[in-house]
Amino acid sequence: MKNYKLLLLLPLTFLLSRCGVNKQIEQAKALGKCRFELVSADSVYLSGINMNQFKDMDNVNIGSLPRLAMGLLSHNVPLDARLVLKITNPTAETAAINQFEYKVLLRNSEVFTGYVNQRVEVAPVGGQTRVPINITTNAYHLITDDQTREAFANLVQNLSGAKNAHRSVITIKIKPTLDLGNKAISYPGYITFDKEIGR
Repeated sequence: MKNYKLLLLLPLTFLLSRCGVNKQIEQAKALGKCRFELVSADSVYLSGINMNQFKDMDNVNIGSLPRLAMGLLSHNVPLDARLVLKITNPTAETAAINQFEYKVLLRNSEVFTGYVNQRVEVAPVGGQTRVPINITTNAYHLITDDQTREAFANLVQNLSGAKNAHRSVITIKIKPTLDLGNKAISYPGYITFDKEIGR
């Protein structure tokens, strides 16, 4: 009798997990149709120096610059920031993911990569949500590479709110992850959008 009950439960378990996977796929597809905006960037630190002081070059604390010089000498210039993405869902379906990988590019060079391991859900028909992303990277290669140095300097100034910096264009790529039982399956390809930063 126990074996008979077990045989009846197996197809039911399979059907329920299949329904859950199909729901995740539909929600991820809806997410791919959402609009993404970078609405803010704050808490920007380069080698532990708060970049807000660079909004006005007359008020720069010269005493903090040796930390940046030491970072350059040791090839370790940590850049930390907090980005906030706004996601708007124009579809009639709920858009959601359980976690996602992200990449932030500047002039086709990766600046930040990482994962957000939290469920993000956006209600249908104009629903919005904001997702904070804490990012960190070693900016040494961006500062020392002739191809990215100027663009990186402008990006840091724009993130800190400087008024006279040239606008920066960054590319943000997001790859959702679906849960399939005990396995995590990556969404095929990236959801990609460009964002201009600056005044």
